[in-house]
Amino acid sequence: MSELIKININNKVAILTIDNPPVNVLSSIVARSLLEAFSEMEKDTDVRSIILTGAGQKAFMAGADIKEFPTWLGRDDMVEHVTLNHQLFQYIERLSKPTIAMLNGLTLGGGCELALSCDFRIAEEHVRIGLPEINLGIFPGGGGTQRLPKLIGIPKAKELMFFGDSISAKEALSIGLVNKVISSGSGMDTAVQMAIKLAEKSLNSIKNIKDSMEHGYEQSFNAGIQRETDLFCKTFHHEDAYEGINAFMEKRKPVF
Repeated sequence: MSELIKININNKVAILTIDNPPVNVLSSIVARSLLEAFSEMEKDTDVRSIILTGAGQKAFMAGADIKEFPTWLGRDDMVEHVTLNHQLFQYIERLSKPTIAMLNGLTLGGGCELALSCDFRIAEEHVRIGLPEINLGIFPGGGGTQRLPKLIGIPKAKELMFFGDSISAKEALSIGLVNKVISSGSGMDTAVQMAIKLAEKSLNSIKNIKDSMEHGYEQSFNAGIQRETDLFCKTFHHEDAYEGINAFMEKRKPVF
């Protein structure tokens, strides 16, 4: 695996750190390395939750590697580069284990889209978040036009993408773009506490919740309810359900 992605595992929590100075841009190499890292963590039975962050305090990820853009202009095969990012973001979004993006600096463009693919987003106070692609004469092409409206609504999503301005962590919290805002330097502590708590939950249940929610977004309400029903019944036959229900009856903490 590339040295651009650092992995640290402790207490069943994996911390993936993007280390591509100076601002951790999403180059093709970083995208492939992240895909490999997340794939390894999904297979690792010692890992039950994952935190994604950027090295340093300057940037979580300041977007795509703009230096690569000139090589894309006018090329028919540029779809391959775009598809790689979609493959990465969709893989993270559909991962069977819970993911937390710990935003510790600039979270722009592809960095924002990467964060959107995670289940939760924690932002430190100094963070700026935005989708500035419009200023380059292009637009968010890593799922931003799809995931952001679902998260914060169409009007606000249009405002962020049409104007291309970044917003503060506080404003991001007010519109539901992030789950928590933490004082600068303390974000990882909060993320780890959250990840440890998630690691104690049933991964089977988390996987099925994600599956049901994703299906509901893409299908009609009735189709979503049917999927929820199927997964709920399936979950009741899983060993985690037996453990969770018996633990409740026995007044003890379940061990999944």
